Amino acid sequence: MATDRLSSILNHLRPSSPSSGVSAITQKNPDDVVITLALRTPLAKAVKGGFKDTDLDYMIYALLKEVLARSNLDPALIEDVCLGNVGDGKAAYLVRAAALAAGIPHTAGASSVNRFCSSGLKAVQDIANQIRLGAIDIGIAVGAESMSHSGDRLPRPFNEEVLRNQEAADCMQPMGQTSENVGDDFNITREMQDRYAVESFRRAEAAQKAGWFDDEIVPITTKVKDPKTGEERTITLTKDEGIRYGTTYEALSKIRAAFPQYGNKTTGGNASQVTDGAAAILLMRRSKAIQLNQPILAKFCGATVAGVPPRIMGIGPTAAIPKLLSQFNLSKSDVDIYEINEAFASMAVYCLDKLGLEHAKVNPRGGAIALGHPLGATGARQICTILSEARRAKKRVLVTNLILIPSQSP
Repeated sequence: MATDRLSSILNHLRPSSPSSGVSAITQKNPDDVVITLALRTPLAKAVKGGFKDTDLDYMIYALLKEVLARSNLDPALIEDVCLGNVGDGKAAYLVRAAALAAGIPHTAGASSVNRFCSSGLKAVQDIANQIRLGAIDIGIAVGAESMSHSGDRLPRPFNEEVLRNQEAADCMQPMGQTSENVGDDFNITREMQDRYAVESFRRAEAAQKAGWFDDEIVPITTKVKDPKTGEERTITLTKDEGIRYGTTYEALSKIRAAFPQYGNKTTGGNASQVTDGAAAILLMRRSKAIQLNQPILAKFCGATVAGVPPRIMGIGPTAAIPKLLSQFNLSKSDVDIYEINEAFASMAVYCLDKLGLEHAKVNPRGGAIALGHPLGATGARQICTILSEARRAKKRVLVTNLILIPSQSP
């Protein structure tokens, strides 16, 4: 008995273990920031897919209308809409007009943010931070990109004074070059990249066939033009277009390098697809959600930012994830599912290896290689996908630099 008592006292005196952070973030408080709805459009192939003739403002408008309809929320209660977008310099105009047209009154604000591939996550973080600070009670974060109508290339080089700094000059490197840099610097072979991509396609195919994406995707009706005749017809998109059924390693290994001027490892088969699409996340204070009888899908716990050298920009998760876990006193094993953007297989392979993550826990429904990567939308899309998977599997989740705790009840 004395031994048991001494052991109990020592346990109280020892520092908390990393997993003690789990109990802290799973506690429920009326001031918690929660997600009550997470919806996205189907992801369509840019230039030749279902959204190729769809303007960005219409895409945002159509999705916001679905958010209002499915939440059954009084639009007058929405206080801000933030759009993550990379390629359109007029994004702030577009989201403001789209929100008004969708039925959100002019009393709500609207803005746009650009943190490249994390723009959708940045929009969520901005809305969540406003709620947490008490500036607003309810807001919508949107990520949207029409890569059919925009690009991410700079129109001119930086000023010569800026270019004197090597890392600043490295910001001029196109993303394909940064992928090859990662492959070369960390010995991520073409075979490793192709095999990773095959698994991404396999998972996405299995998820689509099983109907696992259905609860996160809303049908969007739009118009498409025949490229030869110019004839316009109305279509309704219901599924992601980029998933290639039956993808094999043998098939991917035959694809030519996409950026031969930089290297021979990155191809159209092991890199994210150029894509059009949008996603929206409805956030509010927990007390407000309970008052309005809104379903609580998850608690927004927090987010962080971490930078890496521009020439290997895609390895950001290796800096952001440890930093975020440390802030919340969590270990890797405390998180059940991770969503990491598969901009390029080179970077995804490196991140898994560097972080020591089990591949089974990462992107269980496939990622951007299979689904597509509409730049500003991907972060918000990942939240839609991981929350859908968390509801199915009842897991704790982390989206690159943002921790969410799914909830089945208030």
